[in-house]
Amino acid sequence: MSAEPILRLRGVGRRFGGLHAVRAVDLDVAPGERRAILGPNGAGKTTLFNVIAGDLPPSSGHVELFGGDVTLLPARRRATLGLARTYQQSRLFLGLSVEDNIYLAIRGVSGGRLRPVILPGDRELRRRARQAAGRAAIDGKLPELVGSLSHGEHRQVALAMALATEPTVLMLDEPASGLSRGERQLLTELLLALDPAITLLLIEHDMDIALAVAERVTMMHDGRVIVEGTPAEIRANELVHELYLGSRYTDE
Repeated sequence: MSAEPILRLRGVGRRFGGLHAVRAVDLDVAPGERRAILGPNGAGKTTLFNVIAGDLPPSSGHVELFGGDVTLLPARRRATLGLARTYQQSRLFLGLSVEDNIYLAIRGVSGGRLRPVILPGDRELRRRARQAAGRAAIDGKLPELVGSLSHGEHRQVALAMALATEPTVLMLDEPASGLSRGERQLLTELLLALDPAITLLLIEHDMDIALAVAERVTMMHDGRVIVEGTPAEIRANELVHELYLGSRYTDE
């Protein structure tokens, strides 16, 4: 992997009036790295994600992506550079098919629009949409309306939409939220099977998933980064146990 981080944050903060949701965060993520960002509710994880993705501007600090300063760049421009993300609440077109949702995600990043006439390029985008559905194990539902699918399948569609844009950096915000035990196992398998070239940032309350997938872990509390390390180091850290994990993660 390159020695230069693919994502670098320096002194990043975000305020909402008098509330400091994120405080002076420094973060380096290497190309191809699997990084989990963990912490209790209110730790500032999703706000940090929103700043990285460009959905929110930072109140202080700088964001570098792919070696360039993107602090003031809007989310749509970061997407065209190769960043894709999902949200805690899936943003899907319930009245359209699975394939149409994934296809529209590709068109949105490429700056295209729906047209009444099918062009050769559209067929290629449809092929990419079907391929992405396979990578998210939702290809068996391609013609079905998204509104008829289960919550877990919505999560798979959202993942397929992100993967279809062929991102270099993939950010997943609590992808296992509301999933059954079997669906969580499937999600873990899908994340472990991701292309090694994709850099993954993951917010996840399911510690079994997060620590199985991540190579490095950043622990946040009260808007600050308090601990970084490998999954084994995080499991063994007493402060992490006190704030978040609980006794079942203690090494035996």
